[in-house]
Amino acid sequence: MKKKIILFFLTAGILISSCCYLGFSSNKDNNVIYKELDLLGEALSIVNKKYVEEKPFKDLIFGAIAGLTASLDSYSQFLKPEDYKELLVETKGKFGGLGIEITIKDGLLTIVSPIEDTPAFSAGLKAGDIIMKIEGEITKAITLHEAVRKLRGDPGTEITITILREEDKRLQDVTIVRAIIKIEDIRRALILEEGIGYIKLAEFRESTAKDLSKALKKLEKQGLNALILDLRNNPGGLLISAVEVSSRFLGDDKVVVSTKSRNQETIIYKSLHCPKKYLDIPMVVLINKGSASGSEIVAAALSENKRAILLGDKSFGKASVQSVIPLSDGSALRLTTAKYYTPQGRSIHQNGVEPHIFVVKEINESEEKEDVFDKLKKEKEEDFNYKKDYQLLRAVDLIRGLLVLSFNG
Repeated sequence: MKKKIILFFLTAGILISSCCYLGFSSNKDNNVIYKELDLLGEALSIVNKKYVEEKPFKDLIFGAIAGLTASLDSYSQFLKPEDYKELLVETKGKFGGLGIEITIKDGLLTIVSPIEDTPAFSAGLKAGDIIMKIEGEITKAITLHEAVRKLRGDPGTEITITILREEDKRLQDVTIVRAIIKIEDIRRALILEEGIGYIKLAEFRESTAKDLSKALKKLEKQGLNALILDLRNNPGGLLISAVEVSSRFLGDDKVVVSTKSRNQETIIYKSLHCPKKYLDIPMVVLINKGSASGSEIVAAALSENKRAILLGDKSFGKASVQSVIPLSDGSALRLTTAKYYTPQGRSIHQNGVEPHIFVVKEINESEEKEDVFDKLKKEKEEDFNYKKDYQLLRAVDLIRGLLVLSFNG
């Protein structure tokens, strides 16, 4: 009897606090929410009394909240207190892992992008690969946080994941040795030939725009008169960093991106003033299926402001804003609170950004599929040679044409 009374008051407290927090203004709204919350309270009570094993009431509440966020989209999730603490630590320190950005897409654990010069990249993992198993355990219904926890581990330890690659239609076990993941924003900055500069940008972090300015200044001293900005396999990062990077190539107050929330509140982000801008040199931006979030923002901004030509493959289509909202017990909600829109008002999320010129490097049909991963590993281990990169080679040809036009003009 005592347990029933406690359960009643706990459930009632949840219902009342939920309604107070939501702040419904009309009696009609209150009636609807109370009715639905009564159903939740009823379900909790039945589970508590009838389930084959006794479960702590807090576990039931955590499970209910996790189910709530899982019903929203693949990016929203509930973080238990220990998960939230771990998240805060992850944003500050180094960690042992594989070097991949992952998401849940159509209910499947999917690789957004392998980060260059990481174990995942060297192993030949690609954007769009589906992780079917982690150490033999099927990933169906796994949450993002659970997946990250399983994939990370002590540097030097091995992990085997089972990949399904859409173009191959086959399962492939890949064993990878974890390492400390150190991400350098600017991977490469060099002159390829005759004043054609090339910058490989890996992520968007606090120092990215400053590092980009240094790289551009260095190339300028070497005779820079055209630029290829490589955003392939760039999973994104900070929104403000993407705005700052775009600002290096756009005049002041040009629209870079906008966000729109549930109440239709729109925030417009415009290009910022910079001591040095590069507004006149011809530009080509490389994108592929691994370009997501911040890299999609930059690509769309430079494209729709008619500042650069996009070349490569359609981008991933991950362009939503996640906000982490702490709760009173130390747990937190990670909620999708807005979506990104291009300067022309197009939604990037799930649509991606299409290049002006599609150049998709296909695997030679004569190659045996069993050797695809081995071939990719060998390619990653070779020194950088842009003439072996078909998309980059096409970008160089395009830049040459743009330079001819600009000189003639």
